[in-house]
Amino acid sequence: MTAGGLQHRQVALVDLLDRLLAGGVVITGDLTLRIADVDLVRIDLNALISSVGAQVPAPWPEER
Repeated sequence: MTAGGLQHRQVALVDLLDRLLAGGVVITGDLTLRIADVDLVRIDLNALISSVGAQVPAPWPEER
């Protein structure tokens, strides 16, 4: 361990994505395009990214 108590460790991108999808990720953001203090475009982003499995079913019905 280092003096700060944290160990430098490299993580592969695949491992990072696997960990994020296993627990789920929420992305939230706001974007406003304005010119001369006039709002022209406003975008609100709310996204949930997660894996779907037996314990966490898909939020939409399956079509057969």
